[in-house]
Amino acid sequence: MGFFTGFAPTGKAPGLSSRSVISSNNSSAETLHSPPQQHSSRNLISQQQQQQQQQPQPQPQPQPQPRSSSGIQDPSSPDLKTEEEVEEVVTGTADLGSKLKLTPRRLIIIITPTNARDPHQGVHLRRLANTLRLVPPPLLWVVVEPSAGKKKELSEMLRSTGTMYRHLEYRENFTAAEAELEHQRNLALKHLERHRLSGIVHFAGIHSVYDLDFFDHLRETE
Repeated sequence: MGFFTGFAPTGKAPGLSSRSVISSNNSSAETLHSPPQQHSSRNLISQQQQQQQQQPQPQPQPQPQPRSSSGIQDPSSPDLKTEEEVEEVVTGTADLGSKLKLTPRRLIIIITPTNARDPHQGVHLRRLANTLRLVPPPLLWVVVEPSAGKKKELSEMLRSTGTMYRHLEYRENFTAAEAELEHQRNLALKHLERHRLSGIVHFAGIHSVYDLDFFDHLRETE
């Protein structure tokens, strides 16, 4: 008779162990190949944004001011805020600054003797007054006449000219015209000296005719 040994079969043990090993290998593989977490990607984005903010931003370059073809700055530029600056730009004196010194015009003093014996004296004086009115100021017109003359008529004419004037009179009587003319000129010069009026003196007769350029050259006289 045959007999059976008491050893149990061991065929299934290797299968169980192989499954457990495979299962453990699969779990480790899943662990190794699992996708990264969402919060790690957010941290990476926030770090990139911080790096961009820390980088220095480029400074804007100043825009050149508009200039005209003559090289003068445009008065409509927003940097020009005051009327004085606009005027300097228009006149071309913005680059000069404080070096520019304005020279005032010199005073012109016109002395005109009169002749009461001339019947057309009023017409000649009005023509001379119309010429002096066009001369740029300052200008002083000194008119000398005898007290026996037509004082009222001459005074009204002088007030209507719009020119700064002085009306002088004298009481002396003269028989010679040259002596009377010399007396009128000296009387006007004494008046200027008494009132300390400084300027360029010119003796203009009532029959004189002038061009306006003459007075510009007269102011340049040293």
